[in-house]
Order: sequence, then C-alpha cells, then structure tokens
Amino acid sequence: MALPVAEWQARTARLWAALDPRCGSGWRRLRFATRCGWVATCSGRLDQAIPNGFLGADPVSHRSEEEEEAALVSLCRRARTDKEPQAASWYREQGNREFKRGQYQAALRLYSKVCLEDIARAESRGYPDRLLPKLLLRKAECLLCLGRLQEAQDVLGVLERKTALDGVMTTHLTRLKKLSQLKAEKERCPQPAGEAGGGVQGEPEIWEENSRISGASSSLRLSFDAERGRHLVASQDIVPGQSLVKEEAFVSVLCPGESVPLQDGVTAWDTRATNADLYCHRCLRQLLASVPCQGCSYAKYCSQDCADVAWQQYHGTECSLGALLLTLGVFCHVALRTVLLAGFAEVSRLVAWSHRGDKDLQNPKAGCKALSDAGAGGRGIPGCGSNGRYQSSYQALFHLLPHAEQHSPEHKFLCTLSVVAVCKQLQTAGLEAAVLNQESPQQRSIPKTCEKPSAELSPELKTVAEAMLRHVLQLQCNAQAITVMQELGPGDGAVVDKKPVRLATAFFPVLSLLNHSCCPNTSVSFSGTAATVRASQPISSGQEVLHCYDQAIKMLLKCQMDAGTFLSPEHLLMGELEDHLAQVYATLGKWQEAARHLKKSIEIVEMHHGPLSVETGHELFKLAQILFNGFAVSEALSTIQRAEGILSVHFGPQSAQIQELQEMKACLSELPRNILQRT
Repeated sequence: MALPVAEWQARTARLWAALDPRCGSGWRRLRFATRCGWVATCSGRLDQAIPNGFLGADPVSHRSEEEEEAALVSLCRRARTDKEPQAASWYREQGNREFKRGQYQAALRLYSKVCLEDIARAESRGYPDRLLPKLLLRKAECLLCLGRLQEAQDVLGVLERKTALDGVMTTHLTRLKKLSQLKAEKERCPQPAGEAGGGVQGEPEIWEENSRISGASSSLRLSFDAERGRHLVASQDIVPGQSLVKEEAFVSVLCPGESVPLQDGVTAWDTRATNADLYCHRCLRQLLASVPCQGCSYAKYCSQDCADVAWQQYHGTECSLGALLLTLGVFCHVALRTVLLAGFAEVSRLVAWSHRGDKDLQNPKAGCKALSDAGAGGRGIPGCGSNGRYQSSYQALFHLLPHAEQHSPEHKFLCTLSVVAVCKQLQTAGLEAAVLNQESPQQRSIPKTCEKPSAELSPELKTVAEAMLRHVLQLQCNAQAITVMQELGPGDGAVVDKKPVRLATAFFPVLSLLNHSCCPNTSVSFSGTAATVRASQPISSGQEVLHCYDQAIKMLLKCQMDAGTFLSPEHLLMGELEDHLAQVYATLGKWQEAARHLKKSIEIVEMHHGPLSVETGHELFKLAQILFNGFAVSEALSTIQRAEGILSVHFGPQSAQIQELQEMKACLSELPRNILQRT
C-alpha cells in the first residue's frame, strides 16, 4: 500500500475536519493548524517549530497528543515484525503437511517463511540437530516437483557442502541429485541458433552512452519548456527495440504485496506468503534460502552480503521502525530510505538551497529565461550539475517536481502527520545520530531508546522531515513501479498465464524525465532494481520520448472511452471473458476450442492496445502455448515468431518469455517429419 492504512487516513481526516471552520478552507485552514502547534506548513517546507511535539494541543477537538500516538501504536501492532523463534517450527510443520498433500506451491511458500537463522534459534530451544537438513531436503524435493531445477540443485549443493548428514539422509540426497540430473536432461531442448545475440534480430546491440545524461543513449537529448518541464527528445531516428535508458534505481522499497492464502482457518501465525517473503529486500532477487535480519522478522535477503550492505546503508536505522513504516505505507518508507541513502549533509545542503530558491521551485516558468540560454548542453536545467550533466543522483531526484499545488490540503495534512510520526519515532528510539550520519553501522546495531525524548523535533530532524515530505509528494507522480512477471493461478496448468505485477516502488531520476502518455512509444522492463527503456515503435528525430506511467491509468481511460458501448463485442471485458474461456478449455485439453476463444481475445486486445503492444505480446505467448500443446505445429511456429518479435522489443531477447518461446520452437523443430507433414 502506497499510502497509510485506511484507519490512519480516517483519523487524520477527522482531525482535519475538526479544525475550526471559521479559519476557512484549504491553505488558510492548514496555516491555522500550523499556528495551533499541530504541524508545520505543508507547502513543501517544515522549517517552523513544532512546539507541542507530534501533534501538540488540539484546541478544537480536545484530543490529546497521547491519544493519537496511542492510536498509531495500536495500528502498528497489526504489522508483526518482531522475532518469534517458535514460529520456525510451526511453519515447518505446516509446510510438511502441505507437501504430503501434494500442494507443492503452498509448501514452498511456507518453507520460504522459515529462515535459516530462525531455525538455528529454534535449535537452541531444544529442537533436534537433524531439523535443518530434513527441512532443506524437503525444500529441494518440493522445488524439483515444481520444475525449478536450478534452485533445487542450489539447495542440494548447500546441503552437500555445509551440512553433516547421517546415512539415511545421505542416501536421500544422492537420490535427489540423480533425480534433478535426469529431469534436467529430459527437459533440456537444443539451444536455438543465434540465441546469444543481444539485438532483436540476434545481432549484438550497439550501445553508446550519452555524455550529458547518465544511463541514457546518445540518441537522446534533454530538453525543457514551461509546459512539459524536463523531458527527453530523440536526437536521431530510433528503431523499435532500441535501448534508450539503462538505469539503476536510486532507491527502491519492496512492496509487501497482496497476501496469497494457502489454507483456511485461523492459525497462530499467518500462513499467507507475500512479496516480503519471496524476494530479497535489497536487490529484489527471488529468495531461495533467505538470510534474515538479525533484529526483525520482516526483512529478508538473498545473501549475507546483501544483508550487510542493507544494514550499513539504511536498515540499521529502519529495523526498529518496521511496523510503523508498514502502517504508514510504502511512500513514507521510500522517503525515509531516500534521505538515509543521500546522507544528511547532502539533504541539508539541498533543503537550504530550496529555501533560497523557493520561488523558482514553485514557479517553473521562472527558470525558463535561464534555461533558454542553456542550449543543448543542459547547463541551468534543474537537476543538472555545474558541468551541465544530468546524473542519476540525489540532486536530480530532489529537483523532481512535487506538484504541491495539485495536492489537496487534506492530503498534505495526512502526509505531514505521517512524516512527523516517523521523525518522532527516530528521536524516541535514539536513532537521530544514525540519521545524521554521526554513528557507524556497528554503533547503531542496538537502538537506544531515549529516556526523556524532547517534545519538539530537533532542527536537524525538521530538515529530515522537510525532505521526506517533499519526497512523499514527489512520489505521487514520479514513483516508478518495479514489476516482475508472475504466474496467475496455481501455475500447474498446461497454459501458464503470466502478467507483470508490482514488486517494489522506486525513484529513477533519469526514467522520471519521460512524460506520461496513454499511447507511449517506449516500454520499460526490469531486472532486479535496474530498469531498461526500449523503443516500442519508430521514433523520429525531434519527437518526444514518452512512457505510460501506469497500465491501470491506461485501462481506466480505455474503459471510460468504452462507457457508451459497455459489453459490446469489442469491449475489453469481453476480451477477458474470451481469455478465461480459453483457459478453461485448455485445462480440459480441448486445444482447438481454447485457441478459438483466445484468438477472439487477441482481436479485442489488438483493437484497444495495438498489434505491437505488450498486451498483444502476452496474449500471443499464451496462444503459442495452446498451439504447442495441441501439436498445431505450423500455426504454433508462426505464432511463436510473432510473439517473439513483439516481446523482444519490449523486454529484450534474453527475457524469460523469449527463452520459453525459443525452447518451444526448438522442440517443435525436432519432431519427426511425418508429424510435421500432418500438421
């Protein structure tokens, strides 16, 4: 959830409504709240004092500061982030039960909740020494049943190298290793020719980085005007599939995601798995045997290196705030982590600069005169360095527009209270020195709670709060969803339906230069925390490079356009219905019927999104699977070729879907000639 939980939003809404209506509405009302000691101004600066602490005295509703803080503490208790050593044994037992029932996906998710160090803690409480080997053997067998061979082999390798096994388990390990080798040999198809190529047509891609924009292609230039702000323009003709931006996120925070229910009934611990259980909280790799945080049960990492780097850069400060950050939403979490990664010196420098240049920041037109003299070099464009180079840096991020005037006062009130709550907790937990970079990571290993925290934030924490508020407001229109292709449904059918789902929320300073369009000419794909922008259609020299910020926005606008023809044969919902019917027939093994319905779905998708859109590519990928399973070889090969051409443009030739299509094509090509002639 990007914003705070609904209960906190409701409380702040009631607090806002309780302000004396005589003070007016909008900004006048917000300034009245400031004078009453509630919060500092929400116009983008928090440089005024907060004399009464978190909220201060409420002269209107008579709610005390203690009541509001107690309410927030109560909400935080719902997010369980403390260590619970006995949970490891419980999750193991539930995983074993699901495994025996043949529910391998459910078992794997339960096993993923049991971290190696949590099991070690359970052992110290009297559990047998053979617990860990048995658990890892079960997990390896589960991965084998799911066809995830490399992950299973990795687990078996860990067992063989680091774990002492008795005779029975050694025999079982040998059997599993042999089974994994046989499965790998059976399922391995010949590698298609030219697979190693980097371009869409199998040719290596030529990448020349822009000398003025870090991570951008030399085929782009940075431009600025009062209407569109900073934006990227093609400096030469661009072909579909050409890489335009390759950028590592300045900051990213894993979204907890929607829970996946594994079984019915109320249990002592939650048996649902979320992104927080399945992906590394730093690099976003899928977890195998996770390395947990030493201080909380929420953060998990793919390796000890990731855990150490995360602790040093930000988690050493965030660890004790886990429940609060989950309660206040991902945007608050991203804002805090941004400040921690930037360092207080850089944050305070830019906040002080924003005070001197506040008028120009709030009025984009004020900078047009200087920018008009900048030329192509970019000198003078907000976010550029003194050398005129635009880098993926905190300075560039800080200059992303917060669009404060477009946010309602009520929303700013919510954001400000949430930010102040985080800063008050930093002060109460004795973490202020860590935030100000006055302590080393080793010194902050155990947070020290202040015995008598000040009722007022220190000047330094007010600077932190001001920067955080700016970033929360920036995220409303500059946040980038890092997506990953995930299977929908149980994943055990003949046709695998994959769609991109939000995995994390991030700041990409260069990617944020792309303006939004519901008819974009680029597509964005992700590998961990790295984004790659590719041209999805020809872009002429001088044409602006555009990106669709959110497919949900695109779908909403499409549905609004379809409002007059609701449930007409061309409506998107009819396309979804045909898609579901295709899934049903595929499950029954009726491949021709499944293909017929999916082709109808593709016609509707093409009508709404275009024949070369990523949506059409995903549908063609499913059609290729259906035709492959139905041995419609000729049609399957032509569909694979078309899907490969579209998806290569959007995701590159090395994406998982492209690899699957190439494997299907290779397997079809190896069929006996008499079968090929019949089809």
